[in-house]
Amino acid sequence: MRDVRVVLIGGTSNTGKSTVAEAVAERLGFEHRSTDGLARHPGRPWRTPEHEVPPHVAEHYGTLTTDELIASVLAHYEQLWPRVVELVTDHTRDGAPGLVLEGSALWPERVARLTVPRTAAVWLTADDTVVRDRVRAAGRYEEATEGERLLMDRFLARTDRYQALMVEAVDALGLDRVDTGGGRTVAELADAVLAAVGRQERPGR
Repeated sequence: MRDVRVVLIGGTSNTGKSTVAEAVAERLGFEHRSTDGLARHPGRPWRTPEHEVPPHVAEHYGTLTTDELIASVLAHYEQLWPRVVELVTDHTRDGAPGLVLEGSALWPERVARLTVPRTAAVWLTADDTVVRDRVRAAGRYEEATEGERLLMDRFLARTDRYQALMVEAVDALGLDRVDTGGGRTVAELADAVLAAVGRQERPGR
């Protein structure tokens, strides 16, 4: 692989970004971080044994339309972008640890304009049914109340729309993407990401 010090892995929620990014980071001996840790935005609106849905998150998904949810999250990512650029720049300096940074905030058009050297980028995609099944399993959809299902359905609608817009942008710009379906293992997906990274002369290309 060429002298890459930062690998960016974008994609919508529940496409396996965190799992694949962790595997890639382990292979390279790099740090692994998520853009989710850089700033807060209403997260996943379903209960787990360790987590209750905060009222503001339930209100966010319960009252906004899909268009409004998309507009809200894209505006959040736009505000977050300078911090992403700063983080990427810091990790490409000589002597800095390498970084695998994953997250939905890695919007293709912004990444494509990056001029930071030693940086590569790949986007992960998954079939809408795969994403739906993962979200419903995580939120125990079959056991959830009608209100809880509504929040999950709104989250899924936003997730599906985000992925459609993202894929359109990735393909229009000629950027690299890897589909996480087809029964491929995490190791195989990490291989695919690293193969794409090795071919790139600039982020995503």
